Amino acid sequence: MKALCWHGKNDVRVETVPDPTLINPRDAIVRVTSTSICGSDLHLYDGFIPSMHKGDILGHEFMGEIVEVGSAVKTLKVGDRVVVPFPIACGDCFFCGRQLFSLCENSNPDTRLAEAFWGRSPCGIFGYSHMVGGYAGGQAEYVRVPFADVGPIKVPVGLRDEQVLFLSDVFPTGWMAAENCAIQPGDTVAVWGCGPVGQFAIRSALMMGAERVIAIDAVHERLALARGADGVVDIVDHSRVNVHEALTEMTGGRGPDACIDAVGMEADPHGLAGRYDDLKTRLMLQTDRAVSLRQAILACRNGGTVSVAGVYGGVIDKFPMGAIVNRSLTLKSGQTHVQRYLQRLLDLVVEGRIDPGFIVSHRMALDDAPDGYELFKRKRDGCVKIVLEP
Repeated sequence: MKALCWHGKNDVRVETVPDPTLINPRDAIVRVTSTSICGSDLHLYDGFIPSMHKGDILGHEFMGEIVEVGSAVKTLKVGDRVVVPFPIACGDCFFCGRQLFSLCENSNPDTRLAEAFWGRSPCGIFGYSHMVGGYAGGQAEYVRVPFADVGPIKVPVGLRDEQVLFLSDVFPTGWMAAENCAIQPGDTVAVWGCGPVGQFAIRSALMMGAERVIAIDAVHERLALARGADGVVDIVDHSRVNVHEALTEMTGGRGPDACIDAVGMEADPHGLAGRYDDLKTRLMLQTDRAVSLRQAILACRNGGTVSVAGVYGGVIDKFPMGAIVNRSLTLKSGQTHVQRYLQRLLDLVVEGRIDPGFIVSHRMALDDAPDGYELFKRKRDGCVKIVLEP
């Protein structure tokens, strides 16, 4: 089969690799009909995530058709159309029993590296380094899906791929980011980053009752897409104004009730703090550029919540812990427990309350995926989200 393989920093290639096979009775094989490039994939592309091996198959947002099932899988059959969550979860362990699926104790086959970096290991993740299992990803023609009786959700007849594909990651991630804000009627929520996760966080916050959302980015097309949400959305272009000063003025001096960081470890290195982060990462003195996270913490109102949906991989410098303690801020984060939200969000799609396909700006063949990575990374041609068709 064809698959997109990692070969080093800024080097991904479509290659012919062996087809996947069933290994465990709880496995299924999925023929991929749609997959997409995620902002988190760019962290691999840019060399920020350790433990990648040459030839690793990328991709954790995908859906398709079941073509083979293991003997223990009773919830799926050949021919079923499914969306597959990016966290791999067993459904039986301590954390799965508490619906904390991205912390599954049984899906990462080698936890030593994750424990060395983070103290404890999270779950396994498709196509996202050997630190989280070394699983082959979904930017391919076929994928082996472990614990297939727990993760994949069947797609109702009549829904297009693009209406449901993003249930695999970015829609639940934006939803959980908003949920972590504990939004109350009348709240103002500020969202850093208007890429796919930020777009879903904006719409989720409005559906949860936020009175106003303030969207922060510097890419015109993304800000315009944010402004098109069904609700009150104001925008801040961080290339033109001081974000802290703008948010202070827009909220009567108090600050937003909740702040969502939908950017993560590769924030644009703007301003003095950004240039500092950029230098430190280039010198390998820290792993992540945390410009957006610092801004979110310092801008949030006293007693507010900072929700971190963007991916961070390691350590950052000048973390404003004093602001969190002295201003009674709540900090919430985590890889998304996608399985917890799948049915609820699928129902929103079926009811017509949201069509997640609004974020798709480009459609490409799998063979063109290397060009897609460059397009997405450089934010060229109004790129917001690329769907790949194997």
